Amino acid sequence: KEPSPSAPGNPVDIRLKPYPFAFVRRHAMAPLAPHTRCRVAIVGGGVGGLTAALALAIQGIAALVIEADDTVCFGSRAICISRRSLEILERLGAVGPILAKGLAWQGGRSFYRDREVLHFTMPDDANQKLPPMINIQQYYLEEYLVEALAAHSDLIDIRWGTRVVGVRQGATSVVLEVEAPEGPARIEADWVIATDGGRSLVRESQGMALEGTAYEGRYVIADIELDSDRPTERLAWFDPPSNPGSTLLMHRQPDSIWRIDYQLGEDEDAVRAVKPESVLPRIQAHLEMMGERGAWQPLWISLYRANALSLPSYRAKRILFAGDAAHLVPIFGVRGANSTIDDADNLAWKLACVLKGAAPATLLDSYSEERVYAARENLKQGMKSTEFMAPPNFAFRHFREAVLELAGDTPALRTLINPRQSTAIRYADSRLVAPDSAEEEFAAGPAAGAVLAAVPAQVTRQDGTSSASFVADLVAPGRFLLVQFGGGDAAREHAWAARSVLAEEAIALDVAFVADAASAAWALYDAAPAASYLVRPDGHVIGRWRQAASELLVRSVRRSLTTLPRLETT
Repeated sequence: KEPSPSAPGNPVDIRLKPYPFAFVRRHAMAPLAPHTRCRVAIVGGGVGGLTAALALAIQGIAALVIEADDTVCFGSRAICISRRSLEILERLGAVGPILAKGLAWQGGRSFYRDREVLHFTMPDDANQKLPPMINIQQYYLEEYLVEALAAHSDLIDIRWGTRVVGVRQGATSVVLEVEAPEGPARIEADWVIATDGGRSLVRESQGMALEGTAYEGRYVIADIELDSDRPTERLAWFDPPSNPGSTLLMHRQPDSIWRIDYQLGEDEDAVRAVKPESVLPRIQAHLEMMGERGAWQPLWISLYRANALSLPSYRAKRILFAGDAAHLVPIFGVRGANSTIDDADNLAWKLACVLKGAAPATLLDSYSEERVYAARENLKQGMKSTEFMAPPNFAFRHFREAVLELAGDTPALRTLINPRQSTAIRYADSRLVAPDSAEEEFAAGPAAGAVLAAVPAQVTRQDGTSSASFVADLVAPGRFLLVQFGGGDAAREHAWAARSVLAEEAIALDVAFVADAASAAWALYDAAPAASYLVRPDGHVIGRWRQAASELLVRSVRRSLTTLPRLETT
């Protein structure tokens, strides 16, 4: 399977030794019928495809997943999973084994030659339930998603060892020609989600191309097995004595596996550079420089080239693109797999609404608009990090050298070294945001378009039960949410009325009340009696108001499903 961060056309994937775990093998499958009809076909069984399948299944939507390999991926690939991704995976019921296996971390260190020039920490406080970041190999992430999907085997069919070889769009469906283990077959789907990677055949079949910047900097990436008591943190070296002129990154992973990424020189031949006889001495030199004297074993080697590319649109009629098929993001700042999980989360609730008849197909245009915007924001930050990590020309190299020379004695310059780790994107200008959201009346709290903030609170739910919870945990797949702070009977009556009206339209609205004015939630949300936050099924705030009549709440939910023009107010 192609390394998730690789540039299109890069075939390097060298497997040196077995990993200390058993891969998920494909389950026994009934033969694929020569002609199969399904509502949703997902091309690609990696992180994006499996997350989308799970998100759809939880909402009662069946899907057929088509994966060319017969196992989960090989090699660590995407390893850093952000808090936002963990929140999504928790909502989908898949986070338990990920947290149990993964290694949590919240900061890192950067060195210039043999001198530390940065020690950063990501935002974290007592209000948070999940760590800022965990390290876990992509093969484990995929394996745990497959296990979670096993509980939905009545809805999700994973076709291992099945490759798409042709795509044809019609007016009401998409036809996929596939090569299955039992022979050629044809799959006809109402909708197709393309998560088939950087060399997406589905994307090519539609004559679509990624646009943006392809950097010349190349990195060798390797997994090694090494026993070490070093803490889990992001380690980066610029011009290290072990590899002069290079940039090197290092991350600890579960099972005593370490991921090492180092930059190749401009004059180095990539084919020769990824051969074990070239890679292993450089890793040995670096481990010795760090003082790591123990035995180690190489497991996997691949090649990475930084790309900042995206499709201009993630929807082509009945085909929806996500993950590397839609965008290639530089690894610096760990936005690759994390943006893929966010893609799947955004798309799944909207596609489910369309398939259930609760929204028109135009709702899917908002998926493309929001996630293209998110990709551009990720690319903007990723490019800044890339230009520092792998300077594209003399001017950038000279600038970086000056910053690194001065950073030890000039704290203000250290922010330029910070890798700008992935954070949740706010859809401030989305057409799904309520135009009359009372932003000017709130001094704090998640604004319209932002992700609901995590904070513990004593919550009373719509069924009358009360318990301690995290506010962000109130979001449920496929369901809208109204969080109301305090308020009297009149405010609650408006909430119940809105819920009742929407229920008649087959739109689920959960209602939760936070009554304790002394709680941390009230302060974080700048709440006052009757303050209301209306939230989408993916946890993004539609709007917030000091007081919200039932008509306003109903109108805002309806609007987020019909995707009226951004300036529309009714």
